[in-house]
Amino acid sequence: MGNSLVDRASSKLLAAVIALTLLPGPTPAVVSAPELPNPGHVGMSREQQIQVGFKAAAQVYQGMPVLPDSSPETQYVRQLGAKLVATIPQQYTWPYEFHVVLQKEINAFALPGGAMFINIGTITAADNEAELAGVMAHEMSHVYMQHSARQVAKEKKTGIFAGIAEAAAGIALGGAGGELAREGIQFGAQSLMLKYSRGDEAQADAVGAVILYKSGYNPQALADFFKKLEQQGGTGPQFLSDHPNPGNREAAIQKEIADWPPVQYQAGSAAFARAKEHAAGVKSYSAQAIAQGAKSGEWARLNEKNGAVFKPSPETAFTQPASADVRPGASPVSMSSVLPSSQLVTANLGPLTIAHPENWQVFTPRQKGEGVTIAPHAAVKGDEVGYGVVISGVAPKPGQRLDLDQVTAALVRRFEGGGGSQTLGNPKPLPVAGVQGRSVVMQSASPFPDADGHPQKERDWLVTVPTPDGAVIGFVFVAPEAQFDRFRPTFESMLGSLRF
Repeated sequence: MGNSLVDRASSKLLAAVIALTLLPGPTPAVVSAPELPNPGHVGMSREQQIQVGFKAAAQVYQGMPVLPDSSPETQYVRQLGAKLVATIPQQYTWPYEFHVVLQKEINAFALPGGAMFINIGTITAADNEAELAGVMAHEMSHVYMQHSARQVAKEKKTGIFAGIAEAAAGIALGGAGGELAREGIQFGAQSLMLKYSRGDEAQADAVGAVILYKSGYNPQALADFFKKLEQQGGTGPQFLSDHPNPGNREAAIQKEIADWPPVQYQAGSAAFARAKEHAAGVKSYSAQAIAQGAKSGEWARLNEKNGAVFKPSPETAFTQPASADVRPGASPVSMSSVLPSSQLVTANLGPLTIAHPENWQVFTPRQKGEGVTIAPHAAVKGDEVGYGVVISGVAPKPGQRLDLDQVTAALVRRFEGGGGSQTLGNPKPLPVAGVQGRSVVMQSASPFPDADGHPQKERDWLVTVPTPDGAVIGFVFVAPEAQFDRFRPTFESMLGSLRF
């Protein structure tokens, strides 16, 4: 009997062991392939971004030596670029174009709308096609995420004067430098660059890695190329100075790609080897030499002689006025919440004092380069202002005085080129605070719909005023077109109260 009990116990134990072995184990985690993010909405329409990029790209051909489209290097980067573009969803793509600049330094830049310029020095510096593709994917990501457009749209209302000092300097340069500066792009010894934040750079790294992966390239190549540049020492390559390191760049990329499903990445490329070998024998120029040649028009003549002419794709060739564009989620503003009080109070803004309606608030800048906004609370949505005034200024360099007409013209161009505004007439003299200022009326899209929820136009009244110390203070008074005359007396009262 004892043996029977032992036998039964052993049988139960065996059954339990068998049952345990048959139980399903933990389900392995399913790792999906990375997908490109939704780039979201910015304050500039697709047409506006393409138009700005078209203007700037045409100016590049006036101020930098560019290889003709028929060159082996350009043909190669276009084929490589087409492979990268093919990974982007149709609803988010842009009319990307690829060009090669005859500059020795390692760099590349992409303009709003998709025009990309790769220095020939970048081709010769890459160890393999994946590294070059990584640089191009990074630049494509700036366009994909609309980083430049986000900056311009933000400056339209809260920081329109940011960068005007550079624009005013660009006017003095004339030619390509002046035109590019007026588009908010610096041109000079550091070549041509767009000011991206560290956050933009981190995002472009992450999105660029996805593009590489989907194109069949090892995204680790992007981290490898950045590491190689950082190891060069000294001040570092121009690419790093133009693309600020968001911190732990290589580690961040490696962490991003660590859990992606393994795939068979593309091996070496004979086309890359041929293009790199040919590029090594092509005459190129330093950034300093290019900056000097731009002032004399040397590159415009050279490009024309070599047949390097900017030929935009059909989508980039149009120019048309911007249509009204209401930010998603915006609701009509009730007049009772924005109408100005007849009681004025004085605000001390440091270099000036100005009176404003008692029921309007003073919104101070959140970061350097932004203006002071005076507006009803209901009229401010994020970075957009639908009713009120934005105040900012441009300071001259030591010993210099700014030219009021040049600064005013630079502001108007910045509105037209970046903010999608249309100028309604030329700047006119306007007496303000005992001096002669300038006044110009523009029209753009209001961030708020009308009472029926439909998009509506906005009037932007720009007033620029010189200060005793040689600076220029600017005021942008805004209200919907249909209601502007109702607010104008308040705006004029505010100007009449101005004291330096």
